[in-house]
Amino acid sequence: MMTAAKTPALLAALLSLAACAQPAPPVMAPVTDPYASTGGGAVFQGDLAGGVLGAQATTQYFQSAIGDTVRFPADQTTLTAEAREILARQAGWLTQHAGFTAVVQGHAEETGTREYNLALGARRASAVQEYLVAQGVAPDRIRTLSFGKERPAATCSDEGCYAQNRRVVTVVTEAAPPAAMVMATPPAVSAPVATAPGVLPGGATGIGM
Repeated sequence: MMTAAKTPALLAALLSLAACAQPAPPVMAPVTDPYASTGGGAVFQGDLAGGVLGAQATTQYFQSAIGDTVRFPADQTTLTAEAREILARQAGWLTQHAGFTAVVQGHAEETGTREYNLALGARRASAVQEYLVAQGVAPDRIRTLSFGKERPAATCSDEGCYAQNRRVVTVVTEAAPPAAMVMATPPAVSAPVATAPGVLPGGATGIGM
């Protein structure tokens, strides 16, 4: 039978073992306040990296993040589901950045005649233009152009290259600011020269009345 003197010591030992069994609390990383005062006044210590919004208003962002190219099946001008998804992003970007205009360039693969592919590229470019306008982009901000098969993205003679060349590329350009209005300087108005009757200015003689 356990004596009363040994009971507290046993309880203390059990509590010590229970404490050792608990996992150590996680060490939290220190929180750095980028607006913390440096003593001479509050100074932002974070990294703005030029601003996110400004980085999106570039042709590079449009090409890499939005996607400037949609592709078509052979001899087709119908937009695929993937093409419509890309064009929806293009329309959203163009709507958000009204200072840019777009040239929609239609291309075709190398098979077929030059005339046929120029017409095919034009129809593909028109399909893209119509979709962008339907998504809310002003028509006067978009113009179309067809290169036919003259500017292939890939040069070879197999289906892999043909598929890359059946495409429309949307090229965006930041519109030039409106030209400053130049105020025309009105011509100086000379004061009337008083002459004697029958005498023209400069001494010439007028024809008598």
